[in-house]
Amino acid sequence: MNVLLSRTLINKINSLNSIPSLSIYFSTSTSQHGGHYFETLTLDNIVSSLNNCSDIHFLKKLHACIFTNGYQDNIFLGSKLLNSYAKFGYLTESRWVFSKIINNNLSLWNSVLVGYFRANQFDEVLRLYCELRGKRIGVHSSVITFGLKSCVELGELEHGCVIHVDAIKFGLGSDPFVGSSLIGLYCRYGDIEDASKVFDEIIEKDLVAYTSMISGYAKIGDHRAYEAFEIVKCMQMDGIDPNRVTLVSLLHAAAQLQDVEYGRSVHGYATRRGIGCFEEVFETCLMDMYLKCGKPYNAMILCSNMKFRSVASWNALIVGHLQLGQPEEALNLFVLMIQERQKPDLISLANGILCCADLGLLREGKSVQGYAIRSGIELDIVTITALIDLYLKCNNTYTALKLFNGIEDKDVISCNVMMTGFLQSGSANEVMKIFHEMVIRGIKPNQSTFLSIITACSNLGDIRQGKFIHGYVIRHNFESNTDIANQVIYMYAKCHFIDCARKVFNRLKRKDLVSWTSMMMGYVNDGHADEAMYLFCLMQGDGVLPDSVTLICLLQAFTQLKYFSLAKEVHSFMYRVCMENEIPVINSLLTTYSKSGKLHLSEKLFAHMKRRNLASWNSMIAAYGMHGRCHDALNLFKLMEKECIVPDELTITSVLSACSHSGLVEEGLSVFRSMKEDFSMIPCEEHYSCIVDLLSRSGQLEEAYHFLQSVPLQHCGSAYSSLLAACRVHGKTKLGEVIGRQFMEIESQNPSAYRMVSNLYAEDDRWDAAAQIRSAANERGFKRTAGYSMVELENQVFDNI
Repeated sequence: MNVLLSRTLINKINSLNSIPSLSIYFSTSTSQHGGHYFETLTLDNIVSSLNNCSDIHFLKKLHACIFTNGYQDNIFLGSKLLNSYAKFGYLTESRWVFSKIINNNLSLWNSVLVGYFRANQFDEVLRLYCELRGKRIGVHSSVITFGLKSCVELGELEHGCVIHVDAIKFGLGSDPFVGSSLIGLYCRYGDIEDASKVFDEIIEKDLVAYTSMISGYAKIGDHRAYEAFEIVKCMQMDGIDPNRVTLVSLLHAAAQLQDVEYGRSVHGYATRRGIGCFEEVFETCLMDMYLKCGKPYNAMILCSNMKFRSVASWNALIVGHLQLGQPEEALNLFVLMIQERQKPDLISLANGILCCADLGLLREGKSVQGYAIRSGIELDIVTITALIDLYLKCNNTYTALKLFNGIEDKDVISCNVMMTGFLQSGSANEVMKIFHEMVIRGIKPNQSTFLSIITACSNLGDIRQGKFIHGYVIRHNFESNTDIANQVIYMYAKCHFIDCARKVFNRLKRKDLVSWTSMMMGYVNDGHADEAMYLFCLMQGDGVLPDSVTLICLLQAFTQLKYFSLAKEVHSFMYRVCMENEIPVINSLLTTYSKSGKLHLSEKLFAHMKRRNLASWNSMIAAYGMHGRCHDALNLFKLMEKECIVPDELTITSVLSACSHSGLVEEGLSVFRSMKEDFSMIPCEEHYSCIVDLLSRSGQLEEAYHFLQSVPLQHCGSAYSSLLAACRVHGKTKLGEVIGRQFMEIESQNPSAYRMVSNLYAEDDRWDAAAQIRSAANERGFKRTAGYSMVELENQVFDNI
C-alpha cells in the first residue's frame, strides 16, 4: 500500500463520524521522500489507545491503523485488540482477530481467556477452554481458575466437574486459586461436602482459600454455618488474619444463624483492628446482621453514626424492618430517606411499595408509583412485581393482572406473586393458567411455585391435575423438599386418596411436625381415626413434640372413636408442657367433653379460661344446645352482649338451633330479629333453615310456609327440604304438595327434591302422581348412582405418577 493511499484511508476513517481525528491521539513524525508523505505511529501509543478506548467506532479506526502501519502480525497487539472487541460484545470480530494470531503460546491463551472473562463473555471462555484442551499444550492455573468461575456464572456444574478432573490431571488440585474457585463452584450448588474435601486437599492454604470456604458455609443457611467460625479459628492459628471480605462473610453467617453474639464478636474484632471503619459495604452488612438477628435498635445506631448514608444503606434498613414484620417503621424510614433528599433507586421504590402493600395503603403506594413516573424512572420487573403485590393485597385483582400481563419477560417471582394473589381471592383456576404459561415460556419453577400450584389443586379437588403436578415435582427433584411433600400429602388427603398420601409420607426422609399433623388430619377427615392415633404414637417415638394443631386433631380422633376418656390425657399433657393457655385446644376440649356427656367439665373449663375468643363462646353455646339447655345458651348469649363481644353467624346458628330443639319459638324469633336490627347481619341459608325447623317442630307449618315466601330464592333450598319433611311427619299432604312443587321449581337440578315429593305422594297412596314425578326425574337424566370402591382407583392413580 503506498503512502498516499495510507493517508487517504486514515482520512476516510476519521470522516465516518464525529470522533476526533486520530492525530489527536497519536504522536506522528512526518518525512518527505520521493514527493510522498509517510506517517509513523508508535506501538506504545497504539497500546495506550487500546487500553483507553471507550467507543467501538474508535476501536475499529485503531484496528485499521494497525493494518496500515504493518502491526497486524503482532501477537501482543492482537491479544489486546481481541479483548477490546470482547469488552464491547463484538464476538465475531474478536474471533476473527484470534484466528489470525492463534498459536501454541500458553501465555497468550491465558491472556485471551482472562480478557473474555473480564468482558463477561463466559460462554466464549468455556468454548476456548475446550479448544485449548484439544491442542494438548497444557493448561495454566489461571486458565483453570477462570474456566471454573465461568461455570459458576453460567450454572454449569457438569462442565465444572470436567475442569476439576483436568486440574487434578495437571497437578493443580492443590493450587490455592484453583481450589478457591472449586470451592465457589460446589458451594454455588449447596454441595458443601465436596467443597470441604477440596479445601482439605489444598496444601498451602492462603487467605483466599480460607475466605472462600467461610463464604461457602455462610451461604448454606442452616446450623452448618457455625462451621464458618470454626474455620476462621484455624485460619488464625495458621497465622493468617481475616480481612474485610472474610469479616463480611462471617457477618452473613451470623445473620443466617440469627446469632447476635457471633455477630457482635465480628463487630468487635473489626473495631479493634480498624477494619471496615467508615466503609459503606461493611457497615451495611453490619446493619443487615443486626436486623436479621432481631436487633433493629443496634442497626439504627449504626445508621445514625454513618458519615454518609447511601441508598444501599437505606435499602438495607428498610428491607430489614420489612423482614421483621414492621412495615410501618419501614415506611417511615422510606419517607425519611426522601426528606433527606436521597434520591431513591428502583430497589428503594420497590421497598416503599411493599411497605404500602403490607399496610394495605393503596393510595400511598400509588403515590410512590407516581413519583417514579414523574422522575422519569423506568420501572423494572422487581418494582412492577411489588406493584402487583400492592394491588392484590388491596383487592384490586384487575389492575394487578393488567400489570402482570404487561410484563414481557416474566420471571418466577412475578408469577409466584400473581399465583399467591389468585389463591387468596379464591381463583384457583387462574393459578393453573399461570403455571401452564410458565411451562410454555420455559420459566423454571421454584419451591413457592410448587406450593401454590399444589394448593390450587387441593382447593379445586382436582386429583387428575394434582397427579400431573406431583409427577412434575418428582421429575424436577423437589419431592425430597419437606414443605412441598407436606403440601402433596395434604392434597391427596383432601381428595380422599389417603393411601397415596401415606405413600408420600413414608418416602419422606425428613418428617417435621407439619408432616405428621397433615397425615393425621387426613386420616381423621377420611374417617380413619385409629390410624391417626397410631401415627401420633410413632411421632412421639421420633421425639417430635406436638403443637396445638396436633392436639386438636388428636381430640377429633378421640371423638370419632368415642374414646372420650383419653381427652383427659390431652388435658393433662397441656399443663405439663405449659400449653394451658392455648385457646384453640381448650375450645376443642370444650366440644369433646360436651359430646362425651360431661357438660360439667366443659362448664368448669370455660369458667376458668383466662382469655376467651369468639370460638370459645360459640363452643359453649353449642354445648348447651346439644344438651337441651336452651335457657343456659340464651343466658350465655346475653352475657356476650354485656361483655361487648360481637357474635358472628355461627353464634346465631347455635342459639337458633338450641331454641329449635327446646321448642322456644318466641325466643328464637327474637334472636333472629336481633340479627338484623342489633348486629346488622344478613341471614344466610342456614339461619332461614333454623327458623323453618323451629316453627315446624312446634307444628306451625303454615307460619313456616308464609315465612318462606319472604326468603330470597337463593337461600330457600334447604329450608324447603326441612318444611317438606315436616309436612310428611305431620301428615300435611296438601301443604306438602304445594311446597313440593315450589321446591322442584327452585331446585330443578336437585334429584333429592323429586325423590322427596315422590315419597310424599307414595305415603298418601297417590301412586300415579308418584310415578309422574319419577318419570319427570328420569327425563332430566337423574339416576341412582351405583356404589363403587375407590381403593383400586386410588392405587392406580398413585402408580401412574
